[in-house]
Amino acid sequence: MNKGAKIGVSVVAAAVLVGGGYGAYALVSGDSGGAGAKKPRTVVAEPPSQELAASGAKAFLDAWAKGDLFGAAKLTDDPDKAQAALQSFQDGVKPSAVHLTVGGPTTAPSPAASKSASAAASAPASAPAATGSPAPTGVLESFKASLEFAESGTPWNYDGVLGVVKMSDGTAAVHWAPGVIHPKLDAGETISVKPLYAAPSAVTDRKGKPLTGYASLTGLLNQLRAAAPQGGDPTDAGSGVVISPSAPGGTASGAPSGAATGTPGGTAGGSGSGGTEKLFTIKEPKPVPNLKLTIDAGLQAAAEQEVAATGKPSSLVAVEPSSGNILAYAFSPSTGQNRAFSGATAPGSTMKVITSAALLEAGVTPTSPMPCPETTMVTGKSITNDEPGAHPEYTLTDAFIHSCNTSFIEKGKDALKPGSLPAIAKDVFGLGLVWKTGLSNFDTDIPTEGNMAGAASEFIGQGRVRTNPLGMASVAATVQSGVFRQPILIPGTDQVKAARNLAPGVLDSLRSLMVQTVRAGTAAEVKPALPAGSGAKTGTAEVDNSPDANSWFTAYSGDLAVAAEVQGGGHGATAAGPAVSKVLRVGNSK
Repeated sequence: MNKGAKIGVSVVAAAVLVGGGYGAYALVSGDSGGAGAKKPRTVVAEPPSQELAASGAKAFLDAWAKGDLFGAAKLTDDPDKAQAALQSFQDGVKPSAVHLTVGGPTTAPSPAASKSASAAASAPASAPAATGSPAPTGVLESFKASLEFAESGTPWNYDGVLGVVKMSDGTAAVHWAPGVIHPKLDAGETISVKPLYAAPSAVTDRKGKPLTGYASLTGLLNQLRAAAPQGGDPTDAGSGVVISPSAPGGTASGAPSGAATGTPGGTAGGSGSGGTEKLFTIKEPKPVPNLKLTIDAGLQAAAEQEVAATGKPSSLVAVEPSSGNILAYAFSPSTGQNRAFSGATAPGSTMKVITSAALLEAGVTPTSPMPCPETTMVTGKSITNDEPGAHPEYTLTDAFIHSCNTSFIEKGKDALKPGSLPAIAKDVFGLGLVWKTGLSNFDTDIPTEGNMAGAASEFIGQGRVRTNPLGMASVAATVQSGVFRQPILIPGTDQVKAARNLAPGVLDSLRSLMVQTVRAGTAAEVKPALPAGSGAKTGTAEVDNSPDANSWFTAYSGDLAVAAEVQGGGHGATAAGPAVSKVLRVGNSK
């Protein structure tokens, strides 16, 4: 005998003989003995000869290749388990043809058999063999498998190993173990054909740069990957042979684990680790193109940096006025609420952009008198200004650039109606419409108050007004372009339209107010200074039960509009202003 083919149990053959849970297998022989009783057919300790092992392996493989699974199973030392597993493999993989060829004796067990060998090595040496005889010895035979599929011109080829033992009737039998079917198959696993889909689309910025590594985008990217094409259209699917854990309560190794389900083409995990592993691709899935967002990686990096630098809960949004494309958004802490989109707080004096638009449409001009008393009363509450003292000489321009609360409240009471602000906010600026940005967001809410006393607080961005940087960045973008374009994250997304635009004269006056605020008003205090030609509005929003006001700032420069809020940041020019200015300085380079 070829000594390389005879494997002692103390080394590797234990993997073959013990791997299938070897015990005292007793198969009924066709010979009669004694008084006509069937003589048990058992595995003996003596190994088969090389010739006998080769013939036993060939007979088994020939029967399996012909589809005679019952006949193949009878040529093993555990026909019942063998037939069930072979049938399950056939049903799960469904090859159009199977070619199996004996390779010859080997000393290398299959990966699955190696696991059994490790277990055998740690087993007590006194473990009894069949009928108390010495432990049996088997011969390892290699084989080559080639399975064909109707959908593929390329066969699935793999090398296998099986153990052959000698039976008490002098014949050879394949020692049954899961690894007989495929070298990676282990107990509790199944091999079957399942749909394969291309890996989820890479998500990139508008220039094709990857968007991984930006903390504020993590939720969006996870959401998009979860919704990425994973075979929604069956015609996009390929197919492949995979090895995976059997379903709970399922059949033995080799049995299908249930209906085939989608498996990404690049699945991780390995056989025996509780994961799924692709063994062979029958048909390649249809490639999925990258998903390109409106985000600009350069602006996103700046936005992330600036909100983190505030040291407080904060958020920022950058929008392209000419398209409505959201170029960046960031919020801090990045593990908390996306304040940029779903925040709902009072915006303070940034709302005066909309109030001024309403006043201009009501006939007030930039030079119209708008005295700034030191205090005024709203619903029994005294309203003051950031700057002390009265300014009876103020015009609309003065009141806007110095952000005089009392001027806007008094003039609003005279020139506007309770529903004026909600109406123009919705009809011109799109606030109050339902936005579908591509990510969950809070739509700005400016309630229509029943009387002027309630509406007066809204004129200065207090009362029941609720919005976020997404909404206020859009306001600045609308002023810059003259047209409301609903912010979106995914190109081609439907954008709800506003009912009308501001008249050219009103729009020019509103832009002038914002530009002069940067030149000589509250926004002139921002460090670093905003780019030349920018228009802006500061906001300081007082929040009940909070000792510090929230800082707000909205501005535009060129084809870029940015808004930010910093909780407890104080004056708009102090905390939110610098963050907006630095992002505007990055610019919108297409």
